[in-house]
Amino acid sequence: MQIIKATEDRLNALAALFDAYRQHYEQAPDVAGAEAFLRERLRQQDSVIYLAVDENEVIGFTQLYPVFSSIGMKKAWILNDLFVAPAARRKGAARELLAKARELGQETGSRYLMLQTHFDNEKARALYESTGWKLDEEFAYYYLSL
Repeated sequence: MQIIKATEDRLNALAALFDAYRQHYEQAPDVAGAEAFLRERLRQQDSVIYLAVDENEVIGFTQLYPVFSSIGMKKAWILNDLFVAPAARRKGAARELLAKARELGQETGSRYLMLQTHFDNEKARALYESTGWKLDEEFAYYYLSL
């Protein structure tokens, strides 16, 4: 298995996987929309996407968005998406994608990486905690839906 940075030459495979990820979160199928969204992210360079590739097949991805820590006066990253195709799970792809995300943070001199998941997503939470991520018990996060 390899972890590589996404480019447009793998966009079709990434879009199909991204669409499956969105469907996992109860969104309507929209491969064309997924492809357009991801193409824009890649062209504008406003996210970093890594792919887990096994035997030349894209089996997983993570997407990170840059933010900034005003207090720390450094860059930070939001690990917004992490998904591995159900048939390819238990091969270590998610763990390797998380390691690559950590590497990105270190290479860019970032203050932190952050992510969110549902409280009931026990498998993901166990993975995150086993790789050094800590549950934030200090801050309350609020959202304003628009």
